[in-house]
Amino acid sequence: MDALRHGWPLAIEGAPLLQPVETAFSEVSGETMLISATRAATLKLANQREAAVPRHPVLLRAAELFDLPAALAVADPALDMRNPLKGPFKALPLEWEKQAKAALELARIAGILPAFIVDPEGSSEAACLTASDVGAFSDPMRLGIATRARLPVAAAQGAHIVAFRSPDDTREHLALIIGRENSATPPLVRLHSECVTGDILGSLKCDCGPQLDAALQAMATEEKGGGWGILLYMRQEGRGIGMVNKLRAYRLQDQGFDTVDANTRLGLPDEARDFPTAARMLGLLGVKDIRLMTNNPAKVAAFEAEGVKVSERLAHSLPDNPHNARYLATKRDRAGHLLP
Repeated sequence: MDALRHGWPLAIEGAPLLQPVETAFSEVSGETMLISATRAATLKLANQREAAVPRHPVLLRAAELFDLPAALAVADPALDMRNPLKGPFKALPLEWEKQAKAALELARIAGILPAFIVDPEGSSEAACLTASDVGAFSDPMRLGIATRARLPVAAAQGAHIVAFRSPDDTREHLALIIGRENSATPPLVRLHSECVTGDILGSLKCDCGPQLDAALQAMATEEKGGGWGILLYMRQEGRGIGMVNKLRAYRLQDQGFDTVDANTRLGLPDEARDFPTAARMLGLLGVKDIRLMTNNPAKVAAFEAEGVKVSERLAHSLPDNPHNARYLATKRDRAGHLLP
């Protein structure tokens, strides 16, 4: 990931050299590009190959070489209005799909656009890895408890916090525990993905900040009744696409696209949160049965798929405002959230 952010190409065993388009710092060019199928669909290429479906990479060739400006025009949807007509392109057979998927997944984790020039001319020294390295990096079983501390918060002065990290990932997840831990009583749990714009800056484009505050207040009330709660604070900005790509999605929303379509135009999934890691955090805390605060049935299913029993789902919806009404409607109508 560090190599990708610095613009170094990837040398994944079994695949040609892959130069990240967004962060390239030298004059590079190549005959083909690797993009995600969702971005290919935006470029009207999905009908060229049956394999061009979400989460399947697409190998792309144009009539001329992809230099960096041409590659950026393909990769960055912010440039679509400036360059509305691209191509003609041809989607080619891809014989190294496992490696291609690994490259696109690394780009997502690194928070850059999922697009690469393939076998580029003029690239720098490469970072070497195998496709299986990506799976090992994301393995939730590598996560462990780093430390614990008392943390008085406005909602509960007796709260304490637990930090989790894995050997390779620099993102450190947190659990805020309110009330006395009791393995015999299922805690009230809220899985909250980091949202700097909503949690800290008070953005009105989402409901993240109010949901966070309401969850803490609900857990404080639970404590007064003899129960307890756990806020899982996951470092997965923008549902797993990263801060910069989330702001790119905001820019596309300003052009009229909803949340799902904005992510699609970026070539990214609309849902990339790491539920297995959240389940691992609960496991490290000795929790196997929870009462989950969520409006999203998929969260319930994801926890149960990881062996965490959800004994109760509690609705967690808040009033909308003029800035997030469409965002919440998209959650309801396209993502299946149980909202009014």
